[in-house]
Amino acid sequence: MNILDVANELIIGGGMAFTFLKVLKEMKIGNSIYDEDGAKIIPDIIAKAKAKNVNIILPVDFVCGDKFAADANTKTFTVESGIDDGWSGLDCGEKSWKLNSEAVARAKTIIWNGP
Repeated sequence: MNILDVANELIIGGGMAFTFLKVLKEMKIGNSIYDEDGAKIIPDIIAKAKAKNVNIILPVDFVCGDKFAADANTKTFTVESGIDDGWSGLDCGEKSWKLNSEAVARAKTIIWNGP
């Protein structure tokens, strides 16, 4: 069984989101995580989700850092602005938290993958 066979909505976050956004929206992702092999299957995932009427939720804003450390400088970027070179996406931003919270509130069952 595939997750797309049972899900109504799928929140894609974390490092995976940057690969999806680069492929789907041609978003600049700065120094954020990018999975070159994973990028190849994204069009197929999206097509299957559309065929099964699964809503895919991607972040729209990001808290980014100039390094991965407690003393990093931070800045917020959006899908529209992209993430500048020298910056890495560390977390989703406030608007994305709201979108995710709304999806979780609608859910009757949640399957979680990640930390």
